[in-house]
Amino acid sequence: MNVNSVALALDDNAREVFHGLTSLPKRLSPRLFYDAAGSALFEQITEQPEYYLTSTEQSIFERYAPEMIRAAGEASTIIELGAGTARKTMLLLRAALGFRRTLTFVPVDVSRFALEVAQHRVRSELPQVAVHPLVLDYDRQSSTLAQLSGRKLVLYMGSSIGNFEPMAASALLRRLRSSLARGDSLLLGTDMRKPVDVLLRAYDDAAGITAQFNLNVLARINREFDADFDLSRFVHCAIWNERESRIEMHLKSITDQHVNINALETSIHFASGETIHTENSYKFSPWMIESLAGNSGFRIEQRWSDERNWFTVALLRA
Repeated sequence: MNVNSVALALDDNAREVFHGLTSLPKRLSPRLFYDAAGSALFEQITEQPEYYLTSTEQSIFERYAPEMIRAAGEASTIIELGAGTARKTMLLLRAALGFRRTLTFVPVDVSRFALEVAQHRVRSELPQVAVHPLVLDYDRQSSTLAQLSGRKLVLYMGSSIGNFEPMAASALLRRLRSSLARGDSLLLGTDMRKPVDVLLRAYDDAAGITAQFNLNVLARINREFDADFDLSRFVHCAIWNERESRIEMHLKSITDQHVNINALETSIHFASGETIHTENSYKFSPWMIESLAGNSGFRIEQRWSDERNWFTVALLRA
């Protein structure tokens, strides 16, 4: 079977795997991280002492959540993109209930497992909030959000926007802007530039959880596409790219090898030292945030940061 006929027959995940691993250089989309195993591993990453992002952003919400909700206006529908298990979101939902008696929460994620955890958490702790999870890829299906009723506040936290290259990030936010009404708002979390040693430790923790998370993408391909990746022949690498202002995650082959992906009817050769680029995590400066918002059709109304200015949450108005 030729390359074109294989590609035409694939679903989205299979197409990501096929095109990514037959490209030079090889790459895989970070959306493939988040099967049930990957989602559970990511929750463990957020608890590692080196991974400052979650705790720093949470400290901002603990201090400023009521102020953020007041600044956003009386949103009746709170939508969270890449919601995961919604642990941090509870702070904002509680603050919102201080302004409204009824509230709808729409967690959006590609991981059904994570959304089940989020739904259980919110219904257990805040039963007065109506929860309507959406399993979808918001990068490709943001128009679905336009069908939701009420004044909207969108949460895009954890610096998830940093996983996209700048033009793709602007395009994603433009699509999101087109699905919102005038006056709706977006709370955007962005990880800021900081000492390189702090960044590298955050993406290569001493316990090796991030390495397991990265390698799980190969285990997922083994499970779902009948592949024979030997995970012991790959190692996790985190690299700081100064020119692009981003952390890069790679999986490096430590030997020459061939990997069969039977469901895709293909075999992939890896040279010793060759890598699969699995994720970017851009780190922002204030002007980068301004440029991103301006290019996307939003205007920045307010910003909140921690005491070290390691993380920023900005309120963007549609």
